[in-house]
Amino acid sequence: MLNYVWSFLLLTGLIVGAIFGRLGVEAGVVDSIFTICKDAVMKVALPLAGMIMLWLGVLRVMEKSGLLNKVARALSPLMRLLFPGVPADHPAMGAMVMNIAANTLGLGNAATPFGLKAMEHLQTLNPNKQSASNAMCMFLALNTAGFMLIPMSAINFLSAGGVKNPYQIITPTLCSTLCATICAIIAVKLLEKLPIFRQLPDENCADILPSPESNSGQDPATTPFRASILRRSLIAVAALAFALGGWFELFPKHRESFLSATGLQSVIDHAAKKKSETDQRSAELQSAKKATSNEATAEGPSWPQYMRRVSTLAIPLVLVVAVLFALAKGVPVYEEAVEGAKDGFAVVTRIMPFLVVMLTALAVFKESGAMLLLGQLLDPLLRLIHLPAELLPMAIMRPLSGSGSQGILNEIILNPSSTGFLKYTAAVMYGSTETTFYVLAVYFGSVGVRRIRHALAVGIIADDVGMTCAETLGRLLFDHA
Repeated sequence: MLNYVWSFLLLTGLIVGAIFGRLGVEAGVVDSIFTICKDAVMKVALPLAGMIMLWLGVLRVMEKSGLLNKVARALSPLMRLLFPGVPADHPAMGAMVMNIAANTLGLGNAATPFGLKAMEHLQTLNPNKQSASNAMCMFLALNTAGFMLIPMSAINFLSAGGVKNPYQIITPTLCSTLCATICAIIAVKLLEKLPIFRQLPDENCADILPSPESNSGQDPATTPFRASILRRSLIAVAALAFALGGWFELFPKHRESFLSATGLQSVIDHAAKKKSETDQRSAELQSAKKATSNEATAEGPSWPQYMRRVSTLAIPLVLVVAVLFALAKGVPVYEEAVEGAKDGFAVVTRIMPFLVVMLTALAVFKESGAMLLLGQLLDPLLRLIHLPAELLPMAIMRPLSGSGSQGILNEIILNPSSTGFLKYTAAVMYGSTETTFYVLAVYFGSVGVRRIRHALAVGIIADDVGMTCAETLGRLLFDHA
């Protein structure tokens, strides 16, 4: 499935970028490819390596002292209900508990090492190493649903944008993520029984399988692949569309005529104007913050600052409890932490190719203007379901890219024409879902799983439910804000 998704994102981005005139280095697409390849390694993978090494060391200390097993046993009734195929005393249970707890508290990257360790333990129970097990799909469903008690990131964005009472989004975000999590659990249990999502043996575990009639009586490995009529048609359409963009690249005047005739030029101009207004608003807020920083300090910390301190306290608390419990059990904490940390860099090198390849496709799709075109195509549907067009980019981008959805949220918050309803609802939508494609690529890539079965379908269902609940609750609570 990820083969098709990645191909769609990359090819659509390149085609739209060619038509819109954004292929050149100075225009965005090519520059974004070079930039994201470097950032995926230098700004994502390497910083994540340090975090992973630290927490894998702590996790090993917790395992050796028996603390992780005690935590898992305390939650065993619920965990065994969700993961019936995982023994109650298996190390995967403790790692999954720590990952879910970190996500619930909104600790961000601190949850990733626990999740990667959990996937490693689950892979030891998986009879078919290249096909995701039911337990893996359930675990990824809980991650992509993104249940969270306090959406601190979204609150911080609202506070930085000068929005009053940003903590009002806590209750709707909690309700949205809870609904998304429940629906994700139900979807996993239902979809895992369908034949199309069955777990395949390793030798047949490819996303694209030969048709039954093509390999009857022959070895599948030696059977020549023949594309279907639909696939050949899509390939031909994509090639012709890119050829049109290439023609426009050679003759820019023809592009101008085409964009003007189709009305796409007005869409591009409107987006550029909105971005300019957002940048100006951001600069104004920064100036205002500098002028009032001393007054804010004198007034004392605000409510969001107290909540941020509570979340920050969770990490030292885990470290203190883990070390003290291990010392009480006579565990050599330093040696065990070092042994656990040794695996951290190896994990990062395994997931780095998946990060680079997936983030490149996402960057191309974002910078090409494909989001603008998609919004234009979906405008009639948006009017039918009464979803504001300003929220569509957030609904599409949030499952794809964390940094991209942050940029869209800031644009909505800082845009002077945005109403309070749009600002609050966009923040709730941001906090109600997770970066599904990033999570799938990193977690499955870390253990070499090729066939993700129903994990992507469940992630999309959870995203849709979370976004729908966020928009509905936003309209009920903030429509007159």
